[in-house]
Amino acid sequence: MIAAPVTAVPNGGSVPVAEVPDLPLPAFRQAVIREVGEGARLAALFGWPAESRVRLLAVLARPAEGDLGLVQTDPGESYPALTPDCAAAHLFEREIAEQWKIRPEGHPWLKPVRSPASDTDFFRVEGEEVHEVAVGPVHAGVIEPGHFRFQCHGEKVLHLEISLGYQHRGVERALVGGPGPRTIPLVETLAGDTTIGHATAYAEVVEALSGSSPPPRALALRGVALELERLANHTGDLGALANDVGYLPTASFCGRLRGDYLNLTALLCGSRFGRGMVRPGGVGFDVEPERAATFGTRIEAALRDTLQAANLLWGTSSVRARFEETGRVSAEDARALGLVGPAARACGLDVDSRLEFPSGIWCFAQVPISTWPTGDVFARAYVRFLELQGSVRFAAGEARSLPSGPVRVPVGRLAPERVAVSLVEGWRGEICHVAITDRQGRFARYKVVDPSFHNWFGLAMALRDQPISDFPLCNKSFNLSYCGHDL
Repeated sequence: MIAAPVTAVPNGGSVPVAEVPDLPLPAFRQAVIREVGEGARLAALFGWPAESRVRLLAVLARPAEGDLGLVQTDPGESYPALTPDCAAAHLFEREIAEQWKIRPEGHPWLKPVRSPASDTDFFRVEGEEVHEVAVGPVHAGVIEPGHFRFQCHGEKVLHLEISLGYQHRGVERALVGGPGPRTIPLVETLAGDTTIGHATAYAEVVEALSGSSPPPRALALRGVALELERLANHTGDLGALANDVGYLPTASFCGRLRGDYLNLTALLCGSRFGRGMVRPGGVGFDVEPERAATFGTRIEAALRDTLQAANLLWGTSSVRARFEETGRVSAEDARALGLVGPAARACGLDVDSRLEFPSGIWCFAQVPISTWPTGDVFARAYVRFLELQGSVRFAAGEARSLPSGPVRVPVGRLAPERVAVSLVEGWRGEICHVAITDRQGRFARYKVVDPSFHNWFGLAMALRDQPISDFPLCNKSFNLSYCGHDL
């Protein structure tokens, strides 16, 4: 096997920008396609301004090597699209075309990613008795905007097109020039239900660029907070899935239990969503022994109640009948599209950054990868159920045996003209933050890839050949973020 010309960097590490291979377009394209073909994931692909040119930078998560491969190129005004040979690049290349007016020639559907749906045409299926159903972008209830366009034959969905980007948040642009006083609040609200995940990725990037090493106690507390975020959201999702099929016992129990996990996060830092907990150099709050003991007792009690509520689902035939064989995604499609998190693990893929690319506490502790092979709603629910148990065992164990010492160290100035990358396994899946500094050590480009960015097209695949009435259930089984996408 010929090694691809990429620069390897450990997760949570950095290298000088000058050391990232600057390849001619054909070699860049070949390197990315070959790495993905050999098992790497395309964690990020984006443009960044370098002097008077726009360059493309690819971040390749390479599980076999346990590192991240970086490679860049000058695309000019157009280049041969990666998407026909690397499906995982399709949304990245649409974003590049929209942001930088660089055209990936041969892209099969070069539609804007973050412009209103009225700006462009939708894909249409023509034929007798084929009809179109449009949903959103304004929805019933207090949720964010997103537009779904179904091409149907009778009740059967032939194709679902998902159009997002209505919020135009501009967060990545606002992070340029940082870090500054606004940086942490922006990072913590990239996706409000993933405060700890995104704040941890940001902190690791800053630490890599400043040469800082958080103390062991801080790493343990970060890990506990991250797993609490997973517990709260997985529990809420199980309740919401139960509600979507009208099974109220689990729906009501899990709604209350989600609050228990949120309250445990508040016990750590005063915020139910973890605001203020993670900071560059460590954490913002320590936990004294009495509070750690209370934490352990309460989290184990919450798990007992959660298991009882969830087991009602698996023991009820009417629930299983709605979950099983609904919204299937094959392992082949999941791998080709680059799905991450529970959506990928529910297709049988061993995809988990905590084990593949350990950083922070995960260099010293492990949780099992929970997978299920069927790729349907049942699998996406059951993987959450399995992960709950591993997360509680980890969090309770860490709370009982926190290392001694400080919880934060000073963070110095960021090194100039370097690129740093962090992957964090958030509750939805792999979070990727990439920072490139200028000559003054400020952010010249800050790229965020929320796991939802990888997984929205997985939802579209799940609806193929399904009754349109299954959309709410399939949608909730992915539970993707609008605001995490609309950056």
